[in-house]
Amino acid sequence: MGAGHDHGHTHGGPAPTGTAAAAYKGRLRVALCITLGVMVVEIVGGLLADSLALVADAAHMATDALGLAMALLAIHFANRPAGHNRTFGYARAEILAALANCLLLLGVGGYVLYEAVQRFVEPADTSGPTTIVFGLIGLVANMVSLSLLIKGQQDSLNVRGAFLEVLADALGSVAVLISAVIIMSTGWQAADPIASLVIGLMIVPRTVKLLRETLNVLLEAAPKGVDMGEVRAHIVALPGVEDVHDLHAWTITSGMPVLSAHVVVSQEALDSVGHEKLLHDLQGCLGDHFDVEHCTFQLEPSGHAAHEAGLCH
Repeated sequence: MGAGHDHGHTHGGPAPTGTAAAAYKGRLRVALCITLGVMVVEIVGGLLADSLALVADAAHMATDALGLAMALLAIHFANRPAGHNRTFGYARAEILAALANCLLLLGVGGYVLYEAVQRFVEPADTSGPTTIVFGLIGLVANMVSLSLLIKGQQDSLNVRGAFLEVLADALGSVAVLISAVIIMSTGWQAADPIASLVIGLMIVPRTVKLLRETLNVLLEAAPKGVDMGEVRAHIVALPGVEDVHDLHAWTITSGMPVLSAHVVVSQEALDSVGHEKLLHDLQGCLGDHFDVEHCTFQLEPSGHAAHEAGLCH
């Protein structure tokens, strides 16, 4: 009665976790190492200079390191073969790692905001010159990472996400430098917690957004940008299709959306067009309008859905 069909397709350029991003895997690794190294340096500098802004920027570096690591994990897991017991491989591990890091970063961001408020109550004696030295190290390192990723961000959405992470951190380094210059020139110590608040407010909203996207994947919500009403309308609009039910779309991991549906077609269409042509039409329809690489369709003649419902009872 039914026919199942799997089909992968890529359109509009390479998939985000496919060959385009893989070509820049080495540069992503270098950028990640630079980010982690500067994060440690800024923590040390923040403690030496008693600069909360440097510590906050180090926390901001941690969010960028997460973005870079997620980009690398997406490439790695997308290329790992599936097994008998794990039919989608280890792709979901990326999402679990993202969830754990989101919770950690929310804690760090909250701590930065709390300490910034405390410093308004009890100002600290921040060393402007030391803060400038370590802030410049952070800014230079960010510029190096940006130069490594600037070409790849034009070819891959995955690399572009990493590029934007580093760009945001470069802005954080600029905030650190501005606060240090103000402290050196005016002695106004409040510049340090103000810069910390700015950086903390850059961390928390980005982390909350990532957490929301992560939970959507774990709850198997429809992939971002896929309107299920439009999907249904496109399927039903195909010649010979009478209805669609058990329509589901979800995301296994970044860049791996999947879809399944039971499509009711007229017996006349099954006899005259045939299963293979109908399946190709369905795949072509979704391939032209929606970025869903892995689709499974079951074709059913009219009345079969009632038979399925009867079996369930």
